[in-house]
Amino acid sequence: MTVLLAAEEHNPIIPTLAEFIVALVFFGILVLLIRKYVVPVFERTYAERTAAIEGGIQHAQAVQAEADEAKRHYEAQLADAHGEANRIREQAREQAAAILADARETAAAEAARIVASGHTQVEAERSSASHQLRSEVGSLAAQLAERIVGESLQDDERAGRVIDRFLADLEQQEPAGTRSEG
Repeated sequence: MTVLLAAEEHNPIIPTLAEFIVALVFFGILVLLIRKYVVPVFERTYAERTAAIEGGIQHAQAVQAEADEAKRHYEAQLADAHGEANRIREQAREQAAAILADARETAAAEAARIVASGHTQVEAERSSASHQLRSEVGSLAAQLAERIVGESLQDDERAGRVIDRFLADLEQQEPAGTRSEG
């Protein structure tokens, strides 16, 4: 009987009906309080974090788009710079070719002018030498004719005719290949 008596005594692990109801009421109040005050704070915090993460993702995407646009812009500028450099290089080549052609043309013109000047100078010297030679030959011919004829040829007109006739005879006797033409 002592065992039955001990069984009828209250077991501390199993609650009584009154304890169970009080615990159930407190649990209900606790659930209501948590639902009313704690859950909204958690939901608000969750929503804020979600918004922050989504905003961060959107911001990162916007920054990535800006970086991609800046990269495209930079690549376009780089391509333009390469094109401009090629255009400038080609212009420099064309200018160098034009300057070279102009220098060649100027040099050819200067050479032609120098050659023409040389021909003119040679022709003038040849003419002068020919005139001087005619004068000296004429004078010598007149002296020779005076000695041969024994008559004075001091008359300029007569001396001129004699000299001209003498030179004409010399020119006819001179072979055609021995005379040098300018």
